[in-house]
Amino acid sequence: MTEPAPDEVSSQVLTIPNVLSFLRLLFIPIFIWVALDLEADGWAFVILAVSSITDWLDGVIARRFHMISRVGQLLDPIADRLFVASTILVLAIREIVPWWLVAVLLLRDVFMGLVQLYVHRRGLEPLPVHYVGKAATLCLLYGMPVLFLATGDGVLADIAQPLAWAFIIWGTGIYWWSAVLYAEQASAVMQGRRLDVDA
Repeated sequence: MTEPAPDEVSSQVLTIPNVLSFLRLLFIPIFIWVALDLEADGWAFVILAVSSITDWLDGVIARRFHMISRVGQLLDPIADRLFVASTILVLAIREIVPWWLVAVLLLRDVFMGLVQLYVHRRGLEPLPVHYVGKAATLCLLYGMPVLFLATGDGVLADIAQPLAWAFIIWGTGIYWWSAVLYAEQASAVMQGRRLDVDA
């Protein structure tokens, strides 16, 4: 994957990928209500699964049909982070995952925020989202929905439990790895070195 040239990034707002990202944001309060108030774990799984599909789909559409936009470059990672944060918090409140996992994931976002703030204060453009970060987010967005299937009894729950935790453990490790890579990107840009990684 290569970073799009500046002239390939449009200023359009109303594009199909941006609509998908916006819908993902709208799903967040619906998911929280379904998972916490109703404890309808089947529907919570469906909402998270649809969100994961739209996360993959908006990137594919943007690249294939040349719909990459400035708004999308900002909206997509924001939607991803908010969905990951809200989902892990709901899972912890429901006592499905431990609170230390919440701390590990949220500390990573705090670290990323500090790096981005430093880059901004140096007067540099925001760096693109690294593909490793997208892979980590996808692992988490695959693992977390499956945990809702593991809350029941029976064969499906027995299969879902280890599968979900495999995705979450891998996703958490890659999530932090992407943060380190992002910090290295920021350091390279500030030192005037060429960026060899792509978004």
